[in-house]
Amino acid sequence: MIPSNTILTDDFGRKHNYLRISLLEKCNLRCTYCMPADGIALSPKASLMTADEILAIARIFVENGVDKIRLTGGEPLLRKDFPEIISKLATLGTAISITTNGILIDRHMAVLKEFKVSNINLSLDTLVSSKFHTITLRNQFEKVIDNLHLLLNNDFKVKVNVVLMKGFNENEIADFVQLTRFLPLSVRFIEFMPFAGNEWDRSKMVSQSEILSELAKVFSSEEIQKLEDEKNFTARTFKIKDFQGDFGIISSITNPFCDGCNRIRLTANGKIKNCLFSNSETDLLTPLRNGELITSLISESIRNKKKVRAGMVTTEEMDDPSLHFDNRSMIAIGG
Repeated sequence: MIPSNTILTDDFGRKHNYLRISLLEKCNLRCTYCMPADGIALSPKASLMTADEILAIARIFVENGVDKIRLTGGEPLLRKDFPEIISKLATLGTAISITTNGILIDRHMAVLKEFKVSNINLSLDTLVSSKFHTITLRNQFEKVIDNLHLLLNNDFKVKVNVVLMKGFNENEIADFVQLTRFLPLSVRFIEFMPFAGNEWDRSKMVSQSEILSELAKVFSSEEIQKLEDEKNFTARTFKIKDFQGDFGIISSITNPFCDGCNRIRLTANGKIKNCLFSNSETDLLTPLRNGELITSLISESIRNKKKVRAGMVTTEEMDDPSLHFDNRSMIAIGG
């Protein structure tokens, strides 16, 4: 149990026990909602956390109540020292999971099994090969599908993350849900969110109500079953009656879940973000390298967390680009 006076408790009583660590800013795909069309200025290699620094910072969070760590990127499996990072973090005794685009999964199966990294979020925005190239600018569709089945065949718990965008993949909502008929996976539909360089506007977004409306065209109300949401949920979960898997909707824009937020993000260059939408960050890596204590910095960042979406309470505020244009691109935050 997390003590009530932990440095990871904010002024609204939310206890943060889930740390998401970005390992790098590079990716082997170029998804348009994540990576700006003209790319980003990457942090110099010397400014990125080393494996030992990742462990040192993670240990402080674990000592203060974190019991779940997720590794993200960029594409985390591109880190050449990924096995070393996993082996070090495994000594902390927390649950470890990753978010990946799936391309390199087959190369790391042995490491994932050895350190019991059994929960995998796999990003896949279309089930059509030609559209996959359109959104990622790469021809890796078959590789991702093969590795998705490889994970399932090896009893990994897999969630498929689908960022929905009008005019691109909203007509595939039912197709993704059909995957759960015979496959024991969870599909997570994610509302398109605003980040630097991704040209967000509300007209491109597919809302929770629109997702359910699309599914109502294929399945009856008796077939679409609401499931109990997890504690500190991000996805409101459903399933189709008698299907093996389930699906969820992450509606950060139209139906936020900030009241139960328990997540902290650590960027690849060692800066803490107390909210995905926040454009303010606290540098932990520089003071760590200077031999300084960083617990007070962590505490201050958590206590400064806003109640809802970095202070953007209304939908009108989300529509105002001046409030989020200077946030990082998603690839530099960590998915």
